[in-house]
Amino acid sequence: MAMLLKTTSSGLLPTIAISKTLNKCFFTKAASPATLRLARRFHCSLPRKTTKKMVTLIVATTTDPASINPANALLAMPGWDPIPSCLQDMKGFGNGAGGVRVLLHNKGIVEEDDLDRRWEEATGERVDELIFLSKHTAVSNRPALTVHPIGVPHLRPGDAAPQGGRPGWAAPPSPRIGPWLRHLKKLAQAHNLVPEFEITLEGTHHGPITNTPTMFLEIGSTDEYWKRQDAAQVIALLVWEGLGLGGGAAVGNWNGEKDKNRVLLGIGGGHYAPRHMDIVLKDGVWVGHLLSGYSLPMEDPSQSKAETNTKEIGGTWREAIKAGFEATQSAFPGGEILAHLDHKSFKSWQKNAITGFLGEQNIKIGKPNDFY
Repeated sequence: MAMLLKTTSSGLLPTIAISKTLNKCFFTKAASPATLRLARRFHCSLPRKTTKKMVTLIVATTTDPASINPANALLAMPGWDPIPSCLQDMKGFGNGAGGVRVLLHNKGIVEEDDLDRRWEEATGERVDELIFLSKHTAVSNRPALTVHPIGVPHLRPGDAAPQGGRPGWAAPPSPRIGPWLRHLKKLAQAHNLVPEFEITLEGTHHGPITNTPTMFLEIGSTDEYWKRQDAAQVIALLVWEGLGLGGGAAVGNWNGEKDKNRVLLGIGGGHYAPRHMDIVLKDGVWVGHLLSGYSLPMEDPSQSKAETNTKEIGGTWREAIKAGFEATQSAFPGGEILAHLDHKSFKSWQKNAITGFLGEQNIKIGKPNDFY
């Protein structure tokens, strides 16, 4: 259902449409001063221009202390003002003319799909990166601050995705992941969170669905640490300084024309990507998707008498590698994507199959020194 409101000024009849079904507001004709006053009353966006403003969208949920506490710490810093989010049951905040928006909702952090598209439809602003604030859980219960890309590229169509996402999908990874991991480590050390907290990458996992460069920043791993205000403050500082909101240079802006334009695509290893981490902690290293062993399902050929070759090894490992590569490529225009294998995590038949497939796909394999 849409409500149409008309006002006259200088003979014009501009119209504002407020769509309650889509929960967005927009102008259908050129705006007059009277229309602008009416728009402010109904919190509508201004008329759309041909060139859309690019914004960074930071997303947090009020249901998670490891999400809302860093968001509140960030919003306590200078320059934030409430803005109409035009998305149902969500609150929005903007920081001056810096093109940064904070969006707060009250659902699980992986439950709100397509926020990049929905924000653009509601406001006319194009989202060029998404940053989610969240808690981290681990069997070890070890305190940790983590950074990671998202996706479930190893799932088959029709598989359940209990932590969100769409089977076979991988979001473009934020180019900031590597630089922000290194900056996070410096901030955590400066605020005496190290060695109590581990500073680490995580492998690609979970949703929500996005089609924009995305990363998750997480505090782990139990309720005690999710509520730690010093951890929340460090995450807030990471976002503040990383986006250059304090007036300094932003951290991790990608420029594919730079000399160091090689990007690490991690293949294999455990969830915390230790072999890949050793490289990414070096200055100047860029990182895309990190496909841990569980994201590379491979059926053991020893169960068959057939001679082992790439085509006969079942599982969704090929699809996962291809999806991770293509998403990384889209996030790093002009970059050279090199696969980095955690060789020790594979059996010989697995490594042979993967290297053979990478060759078929013309994906180069990099050694550690290739990324420095």
